[in-house]
Amino acid sequence: MLSSEGQMSDYKGAALMLDALPPAKHLLADRGYDADWFRGVLRNKGIEPCIAPKKNRKIQIDYDKVLYKQRHKKENMFGKIKDWRRIAMCYDRCAHTFCSAICIAAIVIFYLS
Repeated sequence: MLSSEGQMSDYKGAALMLDALPPAKHLLADRGYDADWFRGVLRNKGIEPCIAPKKNRKIQIDYDKVLYKQRHKKENMFGKIKDWRRIAMCYDRCAHTFCSAICIAAIVIFYLS
């Protein structure tokens, strides 16, 4: 898990984790990850990007809209995790403690839902 400042753009943060990506068929991401270099790196790794193009892109790129709609499950999970005040306010000083709190929240949410 990567902990970065809140002002860092999505795809710059993703660039730091590219080497650690597990094998996958697709990568679902929102418009914040729409960059040609990012799509190219994913394809070189054998991962098909399912990223909606930014609205201001001159040439719109096709993507699997049915698969893209599955993103709501991930977004709902992050929304539920942010309901935990400790996580939303980043009370923990150490990154490993913060990540542990996220794991505990995810486990509890998973078993309660």
